[in-house]
Amino acid sequence: MANKAIPIRESAGDRLFLILIYIGLTVVLLAVLYPLVYIVSSSLSSPAAVSSGRVWLWPVEFSIKGYEAVFKNEQVLTGYANSLFYTSVGTLISVCLTIMIAYPLSRRTFFGRGALMIFVTFTMLFAGGLIPSYLVVKAVGLIDTRWALLLPNAIWVWQVIIARTFFQSSIPEELAEASEIDGCSDILFVLSIVIPLSKPILAVLALMYAVGQWNAYFDALIYLKSQKLYPLQLVLRSILVQNSGAGTMDAGLMIEKQQVQNLMRYSLIVVASLPVLIIYPFVQRYFVQGMLIGSVKG
Repeated sequence: MANKAIPIRESAGDRLFLILIYIGLTVVLLAVLYPLVYIVSSSLSSPAAVSSGRVWLWPVEFSIKGYEAVFKNEQVLTGYANSLFYTSVGTLISVCLTIMIAYPLSRRTFFGRGALMIFVTFTMLFAGGLIPSYLVVKAVGLIDTRWALLLPNAIWVWQVIIARTFFQSSIPEELAEASEIDGCSDILFVLSIVIPLSKPILAVLALMYAVGQWNAYFDALIYLKSQKLYPLQLVLRSILVQNSGAGTMDAGLMIEKQQVQNLMRYSLIVVASLPVLIIYPFVQRYFVQGMLIGSVKG
C-alpha cells in the first residue's frame, strides 16, 4: 500500500504572515483599481452628475455624451490618427534599429563590441540636454515634421541591453557558425533564423516602444508647431490643463458647456488608454517570458 503524503502543517506565525500579505495585496489592488473604475464610471455618467460630484463608484444617470463630444471634436480625431501613425511607424523603426544594434553586440566575433557597448551605456548616464537636442533636430530640418517624433528617440538604451542579453542567451554561437558554413549570409541568418526565434523579445520591445510612443507628448510640445501634427496626448493635455474652449455670454450655456467639458476629460482618458489595454493581453505571455530571459545583463 502506497504511503500517503502527509501535508506539512503551517505554523500560526506562517498563517498570520500570509493573512497580512493578502490584506496588503488587497489594499494595493483597491488603491489601483478604484481610480480606473471611477474614471470609467464618470465617463458613462451625465455631465451634471460628474460636475456635482455624485459619481462615486457606479455610473450615475447613464450617458454617453462625453464620448459623443470626443468623437465630434475634429482635433481629437486628428490627434488620434496622428498617435496611431506615430505609434505604429515609430515602433517599427525602433524595433528594427534596436535589433540592428543589439544583435551584433551579442556576438563574440564582433570586433570592438566592448568599446561600443561602453559608448551606448554612457548615454544612460549623460545626455546633451534639451537645448542641444533641439538645435540638432533643428539643424537637420526636422522641426514641425512627423520625423521629429520618430527619429530623435528611436532607440532606448535599456531596450538594447535587454535585446542583447536575450540574443546572447537564446541564439548560440554554434548556430551562427553552422549557418555560415552552409553559405548563409549574416543578413539572411538574422532574417530567417534569429527573428523567428526571438518572438518573446520582439513582443517586449514592441510593447515598450508602443506604450512609450503612445504616451509621449513632450517631444511634440517642443518640436511641433502645426496642430494638424499634434498627437492625441498633446490634444489631451490641452483639454485637461488649458481647459480651452469655454467662453460664451449665456450663463446657462456656459455652465452646460463646462459640464460637458469636465465629462469629456474622463472620456478622453478612457479613449486614450484603450489601444494599450487592447494590445497588452495578446503580448502578455511573450512579455513575461522575454523580460525574464533578457533581464540579466551579461
